[in-house]
Amino acid sequence: MPDTARAPNDLDSFWMPFTPSRTFKDNPRMITGAKGIHYTDVSGKELIDGTGGLWCCNAGHGHPGITKAIQDQAATLDYVHNFNQGHPIAFEAASRVVALAPGFDHIFFTNSGSEAIDTAMKIALAYHRAQGQAERRILVAREKAYHGINVGGTSLAGLPLNRAQFGTLYPHVHHMRNTGTEANRFSRGQPESGAEMAEDLQRLVDLHGGGNIAAVFVEPVVGAGGVYPPPKGYLERLREICDTHGILLVFDEVITGFGRTGEAFAYQAFGVTPDLITCAKGITNATVPMGGVLVPTRVREAFLKGPHAMPDLFHGYTYSGHPLAAAAAIATLDAYRDDEIFENVKRVAPVWEDMLHGLADLPGVKDIRNYGLLGAVELETQGDVGAAGKAAHAALWDAGLIVRPIGDSCAMSPPLILTEDDIARIGDIWRTYLKG
Repeated sequence: MPDTARAPNDLDSFWMPFTPSRTFKDNPRMITGAKGIHYTDVSGKELIDGTGGLWCCNAGHGHPGITKAIQDQAATLDYVHNFNQGHPIAFEAASRVVALAPGFDHIFFTNSGSEAIDTAMKIALAYHRAQGQAERRILVAREKAYHGINVGGTSLAGLPLNRAQFGTLYPHVHHMRNTGTEANRFSRGQPESGAEMAEDLQRLVDLHGGGNIAAVFVEPVVGAGGVYPPPKGYLERLREICDTHGILLVFDEVITGFGRTGEAFAYQAFGVTPDLITCAKGITNATVPMGGVLVPTRVREAFLKGPHAMPDLFHGYTYSGHPLAAAAAIATLDAYRDDEIFENVKRVAPVWEDMLHGLADLPGVKDIRNYGLLGAVELETQGDVGAAGKAAHAALWDAGLIVRPIGDSCAMSPPLILTEDDIARIGDIWRTYLKG
């Protein structure tokens, strides 16, 4: 039965994020329920959540253990701040997260990936200042990169439309090229070619001086820019250049963290350890907002040189380590372990890859990209850039599958509890659409 009692009667009050509001009002898509890998819309129709919420519902929707943990915590300790006081569950959550990340001993909690990026920027700049290298102000990112939407992350972004309305924010940012090239089309997993594009960083070092660069921010797998896995050898070369010049390498694992690649973090999957890691989304299965910056002891210790009574870092949020978020994080990590969710990714990722690349020869397909349980189907441009992606999104929604249009690419990041039957169903929906 349609859930008409919960249908909104006013579409003006809520200024929606990243949404053309006038177009939305012409055909509003409203979700009223979720369970497992499915959403239910206001009419009662069930849809496959092909995007895992927004790259974040890794354990699926409505997990009973996570739901109960949040309910119990709200009834016990609904809120307390962590400025010069604390609560045990935040420390437990921190210990549980860092236990998944060998080489990292500390986490600074935030409320989102965007906040995690801005926090990592401040940590990087403050770290070099504490080392007597305040001249290191330059930050490096990549074209097509998405690093959240706060002032710092918008500055780092390699997506021009995200910056165009605001002008220059943090002025000391330079960009390397995105590694998606025509030669890499239809690569299964990591492309064989493209490692040489890491030399973009060396050129920036030569131009500006390595001693003036504070940090390099990269998504191990580009997500919101269109799903671009790194070419083989690319991340390794970035690591070498950063080591040579004392530059911090920051992995933005807001999307890839917590099992998306089959490992807890993508740095483990690729065998390249950064100096800082940002995370969010899957840390609580998106049930309560939370993010964080993972930090190794050698970076953390640079902030312990001042007077004992002085804060280590003049930074923090009202909700850093919020009790409900911490409880959700612990329960989410329990679910990943007890339900063997990361192991499921390793089992079904080859099936996911085969399904995606089985679409390669169908009409209108320009490229297929994948890694772990991430994937993108790029369509041939039809008229304006983005028109094909929007058309596919609408048609697939009507057919029962939610994807995320990014230009003419349709990105997918389904819940990590996906089964082989689920993958087959997604493939059937795509094939029906592409065959027209």
